[in-house]
Amino acid sequence: CDIFCAVIDNYGDIGVCWRLARQLAQEQGVAVRLWVDDLASFAKLCPTLELGQARQWRDGVEVCQWGEPFPEVRPADWVIGAFACVLPERYVAAMAAQVVPPVWLNLEYLSAEDWVAGCHRLPSPHLTLPLTKYFFFPGFTADTGGLLLERDLLARRDAFWREPVQQQQFWRSLGLAMPAAETLKVSLFAYENDALPRLLDAWVQGEQAVLCLVPEGRIVPQIEGYFAEVGRASAGHVGLKPDLRNYYAYGHLEVRILPFVPQADYDKLLWACDVNFVRGEDSFVRAQWAGKPFVWQIYPQQDAAHQQKLQAFLGLYTAGLSPLAVQAMQGVWQRWNGMPSLEGVEVGRVWADLLAVRAELEAHAHDWAATLAENSLTLNLLDFYREIGRMRAFKIEGQ
Repeated sequence: CDIFCAVIDNYGDIGVCWRLARQLAQEQGVAVRLWVDDLASFAKLCPTLELGQARQWRDGVEVCQWGEPFPEVRPADWVIGAFACVLPERYVAAMAAQVVPPVWLNLEYLSAEDWVAGCHRLPSPHLTLPLTKYFFFPGFTADTGGLLLERDLLARRDAFWREPVQQQQFWRSLGLAMPAAETLKVSLFAYENDALPRLLDAWVQGEQAVLCLVPEGRIVPQIEGYFAEVGRASAGHVGLKPDLRNYYAYGHLEVRILPFVPQADYDKLLWACDVNFVRGEDSFVRAQWAGKPFVWQIYPQQDAAHQQKLQAFLGLYTAGLSPLAVQAMQGVWQRWNGMPSLEGVEVGRVWADLLAVRAELEAHAHDWAATLAENSLTLNLLDFYREIGRMRAFKIEGQ
């Protein structure tokens, strides 16, 4: 299998492709070549990657630099273009020259919108070449392609929750003692957000101690700016420990900014926290596997198209929750994403609403993950490849 990834949004695109490549190689025995046009971004997720190497092996996957001119290579039997990326012309021509063309899929972006099921697996014949590309949509329902899930992920998550030693080791790896049970642990992975200062205010002024863990990313300058402003306003009473980098404490809030977290450690971060703020697509899915309440910041699109996608998922996810829990989820998610309907609403108020139904949201998140686990994107992709391959073999034999 050849997987092509054009890195657009720093880590989301390559995060999905890297997970898929490893699952196909390690769990299904598929020989995988992963073509990536930005190895520097990839190296954040795979620190052992050598940027100067055009071809290298990592975790059972052959990683190749996708550059120009594209090398002459024999196409794989199965080709996946991620997120509508345009494959190199030389490679497409080589696909068309094969006696039996490869099974060619376009792995689409994730959405909960109703139209996705109708477009899933649809063929798209090439305009000039004897090739057909198929659209493959991940999703949250049985009539879509499902989500990426390692076969042992939920078992490892449950073992982490059961074993205090694992939890203690994780907190030590961050340079922290295991937090007190009454401390609310929050992970914050986000784009820049106008609602952030008021959310931090709510944590500072709230009655419960909050430990906020922030993986390195685009939100960090905004957090630093917030504490610089608070420090000036409070005559320097913000707790800045000189012996600890990236540490802030004020009121009932403690913030630790973490170095970039590898994928495996990011899962543990989600498991260890009580509420997870996530962004984009990859961390959005991982938060659902974590089985904890979460808040998603969707990537903004022109003409506010992202708002419809957000509401489509919220409608699906909150089905079966109590009216208070639905209202709480809608309030926090819409306010965090700058939806016009919540403009002017206090962030602290909607946050308090969410905390009031946290126990219900925790039970729901756990059940939701178990339901999603029944529909594996990796297995569905492999089954579709085999199905199309059998159809083509049958046609060739018939001729």
